Amino acid sequence: MKIAKFFLLVGLVFCEGALCAPASYAADIRMFVHHEVADYATWRKSYDAFDTTRKALGVTGQAVYQTIDNPNDVTVTHDFASIEKAKSFASSPELKAAMSQGGVKSAPQVWFTKPSNQ
Repeated sequence: MKIAKFFLLVGLVFCEGALCAPASYAADIRMFVHHEVADYATWRKSYDAFDTTRKALGVTGQAVYQTIDNPNDVTVTHDFASIEKAKSFASSPELKAAMSQGGVKSAPQVWFTKPSNQ
């Protein structure tokens, strides 16, 4: 019985982080977008209002990050099932309009990644 408790404890310790997340939690394709916005609060309202369209265009997950020293310096991640869906989203007129409406100040830096185990 003590051995079973030991393995349960070890399992709980290692599952505290991402080690126990199944592979299905990893995005097939993750798109990173970095840009500066005129005003984060205005941009965020526009970003949140775009959620339904974002999902319809193939986004399966997303996250928003701000640089610590400049809240208007934003990096966003979007997850997709395929590179084709990611590239289609990135070039969509709907996204371009939403970015303009949200106050994106310059051309964003965009790059695509995949899990290293694929």
